[in-house]
Amino acid sequence: MNAAVCIAAVQMISGPAVAPNLQTAARLIAEAADQGAQLVALPEYFPLIGASDADRLAAREDEGAGPIQDFLAAAAARHKIWLVGGSIPLRANDPSKLLNTCLVFDDAGRQQARYDKIHLFGFRKGEEHYDEAATIEAGNTPVALDTPFGRIGLAICYDLRFPELFRALGTLDLIVLPAAFTDTTGRAHWELLLRARAVENQCYVLASAQGGLHPTGRMTHGNSMIVDPWGEILARIDKGEGIVSAELSPARLAEVRQSLPALQHRKL
Repeated sequence: MNAAVCIAAVQMISGPAVAPNLQTAARLIAEAADQGAQLVALPEYFPLIGASDADRLAAREDEGAGPIQDFLAAAAARHKIWLVGGSIPLRANDPSKLLNTCLVFDDAGRQQARYDKIHLFGFRKGEEHYDEAATIEAGNTPVALDTPFGRIGLAICYDLRFPELFRALGTLDLIVLPAAFTDTTGRAHWELLLRARAVENQCYVLASAQGGLHPTGRMTHGNSMIVDPWGEILARIDKGEGIVSAELSPARLAEVRQSLPALQHRKL
């Protein structure tokens, strides 16, 4: 990667039915591509959020086959972009569970990477509580891939809280993090953690989030953003559907790493 490229995060407020969410995603992907984005990321659970356990299980796909994956491959090829497909439900080894999976497609619509979410969210405060392990099977393999835009590390939502995951990926140019952060935890920690991961890994962070009041009454934090390797926020959207875009600059990466060679000073 020698020249700067435009990258974009899509923010959605997905509902419990797949078809209308795919229509929204298609519109926002097209908008990002029209603005010059060469890499576009969708949020976690972009095809459905807030559905019942039975609906989520019914939406599971086998890798390489299914309407959601067909949609992602076609969108990437149509717009000639690299597309990070947020996360989708794939079939797990446990028939009562699903995998929360991020797939990456190149500009010809070919799948180039798969990451299954490793860290499963658990939270309880008052009436608000979540236990992803009850319905999701955890992945076990960190994933990074080489692309025309540099080396990209993949993570999903709650993974953001575990810096050792990103260290295991080596030197990265970009972290892509689809998410559906709760508004409670997001207000406290979302920006802080995104900027920390950018600074400590001296790379860009592209965070695509669910953001707003969902049909089921759930509130997600939003604040999709792009952070540069110095921790500066280059673009941000608060709540609501939309996109944010910015340049990923190899020159900026080199400048930060030369002036503060922290990656070379690592001992562990």
